[in-house]
Amino acid sequence: MTPKMVADFLREKKTTSLWGCMAQMFFLHFLGGSEMTLLIVMAVDRYIAIWKPLHYTAIMSLRVLVGSVLLSWAVGLVHTMSQMVFTVTLPFCGPNIVDDIFCDLPLVIKLACTETYVLELLVIADSGLLSFICFTLLLISYSVILVTVRHGASGGLSRALSTLSAHITVVTLFFGPCIFIYTWPFSSLSVDKFLSVFYSVITPLLNPIIYTLRNQEMKSAMNRLRTQHTSSIHTF
Repeated sequence: MTPKMVADFLREKKTTSLWGCMAQMFFLHFLGGSEMTLLIVMAVDRYIAIWKPLHYTAIMSLRVLVGSVLLSWAVGLVHTMSQMVFTVTLPFCGPNIVDDIFCDLPLVIKLACTETYVLELLVIADSGLLSFICFTLLLISYSVILVTVRHGASGGLSRALSTLSAHITVVTLFFGPCIFIYTWPFSSLSVDKFLSVFYSVITPLLNPIIYTLRNQEMKSAMNRLRTQHTSSIHTF
């Protein structure tokens, strides 16, 4: 979606074929459903890392990791196909303008020349409600971990916060726009365009930065760089 969006910025005539539009929606929800599952797996991974550190390598074995990846792909495929199988059969007879930066289910469904009330409810339940439930469960799981660690060994809370802060940030950045967009997917809100850009461009750029800054080696390198910079200023 992002390469197509960048290319459209450079073109005077911005068009997308019907099947190109369908492909955008398929991969958007396929990758979104897969990432949703991976974030849940990561929550389980952090729980095991905090509560069973000595058994971590045995529990989170290569087999479990491969199974988790395959499960995320399967969930993403089921999530997108459960909506796309009904969308591709819709009749479209104009207007054919999608008022956003890329094709998405609520925007395309509104262009159909037939009654789409049932399909709209499916999108709300499949994307909006599912995102909200997963986000709530993840926040509850992280809160339970932090509250339990707080009553445990001294220093445990700070270590848990250091471990979970990156995950909580990524979960919020991922689910926040999703919940807002797909809980009221068929209302015309100008902020939806901003959230679409944030969700499809900004969040993927921020994810590696957030996780990189939590890396101990990267933090040590940044501290050394800051120390060298401070020393050079004092020298002058």
